[in-house]
Amino acid sequence: MRDTGVCARRLCSLDIECLIPPILAPVMISLQVFYEGHVQGVGFRFTVRHIAKGFDVTGWVRNLSDGRVELQATGDEEEVRAFLDQVAQSELHSLIRKQTENKLNEPVAARGFEIRHD
Repeated sequence: MRDTGVCARRLCSLDIECLIPPILAPVMISLQVFYEGHVQGVGFRFTVRHIAKGFDVTGWVRNLSDGRVELQATGDEEEVRAFLDQVAQSELHSLIRKQTENKLNEPVAARGFEIRHD
C-alpha cells in the first residue's frame, strides 16, 4: 500500500485500484466569548459549567470587573458550537443582552471546564 493520504486496495483479480478517502479529522477550534447583560450575581458561571458537562469541551468561564462574563472553550468545532448554542438557549438567554465571539489561535489551557476566580 502506498502512503498517499488515501486508502488504496486491489479488488478481485481485476487489478483495479479502489481509492477511499481518509476519514476526516475533526476540526478543533478555540473560542473566546464575552457575555454582556445581567450576567453576574445570578449563577451564570455555575450554569455554564453545568451545561459544559454535557459536551466534550475544555475551557473556563469567569466574571470580569466591567460586569461582563468571559468564556473560553476548545474542542471539535461542532461540539463547541453546540455547547455555545445550548448556553444561548438555556435559562441564561433572558440575561444575555450581547454576545461577542473571537477565535483564538491557541487551545485554551484548562482541565475539563472550570470556573476561574482571577
